[in-house]
Amino acid sequence: MRLRLAYLPPYDWPAMLGFLSARAVAGMETVVDGVYSRSIGLDGAHGTFSIRPVAGDALEVTLDFPDPAAVPEIVARLRRMFDLDADLAAIHRSLEADPLMARLIAERPGLRVPGTWDGLELAIRAVLGQQISVVAAIRLAGKLVVQYGQPLASVLPGITQVFPAADVLAQADLAALGMPKSRGRTLSGVAQALLDDPLLFEPGREGGVARLLALHGIGDWTAQYIALRQLREMDAFPGGDVGLINALSALEGERVTARELLARAEGWRPCRGYAAQLLWTSLSRAD
Repeated sequence: MRLRLAYLPPYDWPAMLGFLSARAVAGMETVVDGVYSRSIGLDGAHGTFSIRPVAGDALEVTLDFPDPAAVPEIVARLRRMFDLDADLAAIHRSLEADPLMARLIAERPGLRVPGTWDGLELAIRAVLGQQISVVAAIRLAGKLVVQYGQPLASVLPGITQVFPAADVLAQADLAALGMPKSRGRTLSGVAQALLDDPLLFEPGREGGVARLLALHGIGDWTAQYIALRQLREMDAFPGGDVGLINALSALEGERVTARELLARAEGWRPCRGYAAQLLWTSLSRAD
């Protein structure tokens, strides 16, 4: 099945693809020739999609999924994942009061905030990434998918597994993958929390950050990161993030502290999440 997902331009597909490529988990995601592909699971059924930009301000999705009734939910998730409904004009008007943000927007006017296919997957990946590099976190996520994910017969090269289900992760000894036992308990606890509250990661639900912070091992950075990419709260801001501190420091030409970053970010409300994405992307450009 082919689907066409329209958006209001501009859209910075290279930035979106670069973000996803740097975090692609082997066996579950691939980026080849400008096309992002991955396995998906929904209500116990499994499949794949591939997505790429096409003419006419749209992304084209090639979907392989056994349940046609799931297509509306899949489309809604994809629109959130690729931030297709963002009102960039309004966001930019809000942020451009800060000259630094105005400059970054001028450089990347179509930049979006990457979302995620599934809230549990993002939460697990965010916890795996606590206090280690992106590369190390992706390696751990790959081990988790191989060990606990469900095999998938797919026509897409390199797509062989589906991310593990919550009931599997809730019972697993995830520390055996090579991480502190406390982090393994946090991962299993997040999976159990989703089983207890199936709407835990539902976008648009009030009090999402507070519910995340109530979970064992979930601090402010992790909660804000999940709020930004899964709950789609445009003002979410992981203020202690080292990348954000480094980006602002590099752009301003002097070292800033986490406290100074948070103070500066007050002027970016209610779009701090988009300001964060502009800062993160400035680091990629500098590389």
